[in-house]
Amino acid sequence: MAAEAPNLPAAAPEITETPDDVKANGRASAKKSNKKPAVNSTVKASDKLAKLGLRKDMDFALHLPMRYEDETSITSMHDASLRGGSTAQVEGVVTESDVQYRPRRQLVVTISDDSGQIVLRFLNFYGSQLKQMAVGVRVRARGELKHGFFGAEMVHPTYKIVNEGAPLATALTPVYPSGEGVPQSLLRKAIANALGRMHWRDTLSPARLAALGLPGIEESVRILHNPPPDIDQYSLIEHEHPAWQRVKFDELLAQQLSLKRAQITRRSKGANALPMVGELSNAFLLNLPFSLTGAQEKVLAEIRHDLRASYPMQRLLQGDVGSGKTIVAALAAAQAIDNGYQAALMAPTEILAEQHFRKIAAWLEPLGVKTAWLTGSLKKKEKDAANALISSGEAQLVIGTHALIQDTVQFKKLGLVIVDEQHRFGVSQRLNLANKAEQGKVPHQLMMSATPIPRTLAMTYFADLEVSVIDELPPGRTPIVTRVIDQNRRDEVIARVHAAAQEGKQVYWVCPLIEESETLQLQTATDTHIMLAAALPGIQVGLVHGRLKPAEKQQVMNDFIHNRSQVLVATTVIEVGVDVPNASLMVIEHAERFGLSQLHQLRGRVGRGAAASVCLLLYQGPLGGTAKQRLATMRESNDGFEIARKDLELRGPGEFLGARQSGEAMLRFANLETDQWLVEKARNLADDLLKNDPVTVAAHLERWLGNREEFLRV
Repeated sequence: MAAEAPNLPAAAPEITETPDDVKANGRASAKKSNKKPAVNSTVKASDKLAKLGLRKDMDFALHLPMRYEDETSITSMHDASLRGGSTAQVEGVVTESDVQYRPRRQLVVTISDDSGQIVLRFLNFYGSQLKQMAVGVRVRARGELKHGFFGAEMVHPTYKIVNEGAPLATALTPVYPSGEGVPQSLLRKAIANALGRMHWRDTLSPARLAALGLPGIEESVRILHNPPPDIDQYSLIEHEHPAWQRVKFDELLAQQLSLKRAQITRRSKGANALPMVGELSNAFLLNLPFSLTGAQEKVLAEIRHDLRASYPMQRLLQGDVGSGKTIVAALAAAQAIDNGYQAALMAPTEILAEQHFRKIAAWLEPLGVKTAWLTGSLKKKEKDAANALISSGEAQLVIGTHALIQDTVQFKKLGLVIVDEQHRFGVSQRLNLANKAEQGKVPHQLMMSATPIPRTLAMTYFADLEVSVIDELPPGRTPIVTRVIDQNRRDEVIARVHAAAQEGKQVYWVCPLIEESETLQLQTATDTHIMLAAALPGIQVGLVHGRLKPAEKQQVMNDFIHNRSQVLVATTVIEVGVDVPNASLMVIEHAERFGLSQLHQLRGRVGRGAAASVCLLLYQGPLGGTAKQRLATMRESNDGFEIARKDLELRGPGEFLGARQSGEAMLRFANLETDQWLVEKARNLADDLLKNDPVTVAAHLERWLGNREEFLRV
């Protein structure tokens, strides 16, 4: 592979940013460019390209166009003038060139051909451009056509000075993802040079390609960089052309190979088997005041099977809001304790961690389990006491926040790690907790997510994990009625809140900001708290947000949990984990500003008791298309999996992945909504290659991930 990917500096002179490149883009003065010697421009260009991740020839080859411009033909001025709003390429001789000052300073150039004339207007320009486009010079310009006061015009078109009869492009012109100070001319030249040096070796055999119905990789990449003018432009733009399909397949295959290889690597490590479901687990189930649902029993059986193995469990437990993940996690912890090991549960916020502690401790402590509570807000004396219990092994179950991963925390015999809302933690944070097991052993890991993950997303980004799904809600959960209301009806909403509080019910009122923002003029939590306290005399209104000290935050939450306050104004700190059965009304301020998954999580804080529950989504119009779709989805569905599917469609996979993936590891080309058939094929081929062709596996991963593969092994 070394021949494919020489370092960029060896080829740097070939991609020097020249004054002509700058002129062609109409961006800077040639005089200014000529002040610097070529070597300095070269270094600067290399640095800029490196910031885009372009260092090796393969990086350039896989830096594919985001769109194309058709510079293969010239449109006459007459025809172009009839095409307002469309893009065209014209060529003509400059007949007028002048700097005008009304309504603002601008360069106005008129070019003409035998059929008519078009005005080129530059609102930002350099003096050198005025000299370039002198009367009599021939200009080829491409841009969007508008109808101005003096006829057809282009504002800030791309252009170049040409001689009569200058050849046209023979392929569509690629437009690449770029960065500040990196002109398209520099990228095109650098990519062309890299492609000229490449020595391709297809990582898939002709027989495999024939079975998959895909073209070769070199052919595909070259077509995407230089598509012929007669290509089906629709399939090219929509990423449906066979060349795009090959690139997307290779990208998905690299991800599948990397994650599955990471899974194999983890399984080669030793873990302490936890085979016994003993006295504690059995007593726990017998003492529960309810029965597990069929879905809970199914996923519990899957977890117990994994815990019996001598390699570490890596299982993702996902389920909708209120589906009962916590009880399953507590039963997994009981199995670890039955076998003489400690279990640790880490949550991303103190509110959520405290919620777990109160609930799980109430279940297990009466059965003789010693628990420990550890968060950053504890006083030193309290932390020292908790650390002593943990290091001695006396604390069998430890629940806390990021404080669990501090160097001062040492477990005696850690057998199981449970991470709630796993996407809220960084990779290193989860690894730090997993590394606290005894020397040479890896603890079993159970990760939980209340954001249901669509199947296609789970197959790609979580291919290295076993996935358990709780796909039914416990009996007795009342459906939540959702209403979408214009904020101009705020007085009606406040009256509804007042009536609910007087009936003994409790209310959440969620705001997106803590205090006034100059850029987003939204109703803030502090203002809303003042407003509601004044509008609801005799009713206690609490306020909780992320900037409160932990002790203050906990006091406010305790007041609400014990019904000492009837209305709680909150930011999204109450998004997950908060369980107050008496809360049956939720108002979400500026609901159009929230993502679908977050709205669903917030709505899940009500509907936890017997009372009929309502969620009111207050919005400020006018709404954009995406906001309308989000609010309509919330109004029409309570199904977390359907909402997650819609969220993936609207926002892409980033919403679901959190810190598990880096920007470099994200899929650049494949679309999980439209390319599911490619995901299936890539997954099947990955299994085959890992079993039978390790040489191809290594070559394919080197091409697509290089040293980035390490990121996916966690």
